[in-house]
Amino acid sequence: MTIAKSVVLFALAALAEIGGAWLVWQSVREGKDWWWAGLGVLALGAYGFVATLQPDAQFGRILAAYGGVFVAGSLAWGMIFDGFRPDRWDIMGSVICLLGVAVIMFAPRSGS
Repeated sequence: MTIAKSVVLFALAALAEIGGAWLVWQSVREGKDWWWAGLGVLALGAYGFVATLQPDAQFGRILAAYGGVFVAGSLAWGMIFDGFRPDRWDIMGSVICLLGVAVIMFAPRSGS
């Protein structure tokens, strides 16, 4: 159950962080209304709280793992919302990042 909870929380955090950054980007770089940026700031704030819900209590470990999730999630977001088409290097890099997430979060540790 702990692994499933972590995966769900990573997905929620990715939606909040990547979505929030995308909303700000749309406002500033693409000329959307100011309230898009406001929604983005709220989503980015929500991301900060979602990260605290992870079962592991180590801040550095959680944020390092989120980094890998965000690499893959950002490429997926770009594909869905901006028509981005990753090349094989993008895909290989995101797979490597997700493997790193699995090692960081789920490798057996002494005392755990």
